[in-house]
Amino acid sequence: MVILLSGRYAGKKAVVVKTFDEGTPQRKFAHCLVAGISKHPLFITKNMPEKKQQRRTRVRAFTKYVNYQHMIPTRYLVSGELDLKTVVTEDKMATVASRKELRKELRNLFSTKYSTQKVPKKADKSEKSAADNVKFFFNKLRF
Repeated sequence: MVILLSGRYAGKKAVVVKTFDEGTPQRKFAHCLVAGISKHPLFITKNMPEKKQQRRTRVRAFTKYVNYQHMIPTRYLVSGELDLKTVVTEDKMATVASRKELRKELRNLFSTKYSTQKVPKKADKSEKSAADNVKFFFNKLRF
């Protein structure tokens, strides 16, 4: 997981899907393909109506090619919980229409993952750390 440092999504969290260390013919610098959250879910309570809870837990996603210089890595890993390599591909990033469909797929994937989070018991530390990684991904970065 990385935090983007510049551009439209500066300060947003993203997951690295694919890296291009040598660059490509279109982008001659080292970069990677990332998928992240541009609008984080809001706080909800049990007393809120169901419709309001659904509206406040909506997630807006983005995908982007990012230069290595414009992101900072975090200590968190979410590769096992969110399998984005099958969803986000270079073919889907080729045209504007396919990118729009890709964002819809990511939005659905992220919102279902957010709504089905489970908090493990104190005994199992490996599950707890994995749950903390996903929890960090869906929390808004405050600075």
